[in-house]
Amino acid sequence: MDAVSGFPLAQIIPWGVAAVLLVVVIVLLVKQRKPASVVEDAMLQAVHRMSKAAPNLRSGLDEDAADKITTQLLQMLDCVAVGITDCEGTLLSWDGEANEHYVDLVDAIGAAIRKHRREVVAHDRMPCNHRGTCRMKTAVIVPLLVEGETEAALIVVGRTRGRLVQMADAVAQFVCTQFELSRLDESKQQLQQAEIKALRAQISPHFVYNALNTISALIRTDPEEARELLQDFADFTRYSFRSSGMFTSLAEELRNIDRYLTIENARFGGRLEVRMKIAPEVLSVVVPFLIIQPLVENAVKHGLASKPSGGCVTVIAQDHGAEALISVEDDGIGMDPRRLNDVKNAHSTGAHVGLGNISQRMQQVFGNDYAVMVETAPGAGMKVTLRVPKFVPGVRPNMPDYSSEEADVPAQSGPAQLNGADVSGVNGSRSGILPMG
Repeated sequence: MDAVSGFPLAQIIPWGVAAVLLVVVIVLLVKQRKPASVVEDAMLQAVHRMSKAAPNLRSGLDEDAADKITTQLLQMLDCVAVGITDCEGTLLSWDGEANEHYVDLVDAIGAAIRKHRREVVAHDRMPCNHRGTCRMKTAVIVPLLVEGETEAALIVVGRTRGRLVQMADAVAQFVCTQFELSRLDESKQQLQQAEIKALRAQISPHFVYNALNTISALIRTDPEEARELLQDFADFTRYSFRSSGMFTSLAEELRNIDRYLTIENARFGGRLEVRMKIAPEVLSVVVPFLIIQPLVENAVKHGLASKPSGGCVTVIAQDHGAEALISVEDDGIGMDPRRLNDVKNAHSTGAHVGLGNISQRMQQVFGNDYAVMVETAPGAGMKVTLRVPKFVPGVRPNMPDYSSEEADVPAQSGPAQLNGADVSGVNGSRSGILPMG
């Protein structure tokens, strides 16, 4: 199933068609009266005004948004007035003339909302103190339906009937399209939040138990190290279970990985070697929250834990033009590349914590070209690589308030060394290079 940002293409196409049809309707109506050059100008103006109106329609419907929408739709339609009500018929905004006639339209607005159909009201059916000079000749009320329910009502007031009805219907379809996309935006955010909760739930209970057990053992033999590990564990837990935000900076994510690896190295008794090489230019890159830590946990849990002699985990973040390349590599037992199809479904099977989940999240946020890449072979360890765009519109980090910590990733003493640390001994050529997704 093809998808755009995690949603089926079959759902996206009709909305794009609706927007195109709106432009076509506007152009055809202008073309009936004006030469080709004017028609081209009308098309450009219609597209421009649609692009200006769309963000306000996607941001939710309140009085401020309604004010912006009516202003932009009034310019788009070149009519007498445009109004928007909520789902109960309460007026949110009216831009243009003849606003005194809103009270005369209340019954028609209620009928349009209740019956889910367009209502047309002629001026001669209304009381008017300016009859003959009032610019309002017809009012068209169109209910704005989203998934079969009335979200709002659009009121278009004009000087003619035929053209006005066509334009009101076309614009109403465009507005409904944007409301539908707004709903999808909300659903997408809810899905991403659910996936983050799933990743938190997959943080190994064994890690928690082993960390506390290691700290307990050190309390008598090395109280100072036990105190530092306890602080690392508290900070790791606080970051991993923070309640706000779907995005963070690479610096914050790496800081948390450093805590995790410090704790694991203490448990391994020094058998775990950690190497980091982080380009300072990519520390501010925005990444999905908890996107890298599960990869490091996999490297320790599945790659090295079964090796009596321990092993090495290497984390590299490189500046690669418009992207950051982030890789997590271990020199552990590796796996048959043919098993990667099973690992891809790790979020449902429980194997390799969140690997399939991570690939899905990368594609949902950045697009289908940003699936996780995995390189592995039996006995040759595993390398997982993420490509992250340096800038994506609308993607911003949600930074926690850690007043006791510095802003950048610390180059702590111990296993993790950042910002230019030597990364020698990284595994060389590999077989089984496969994209996840």
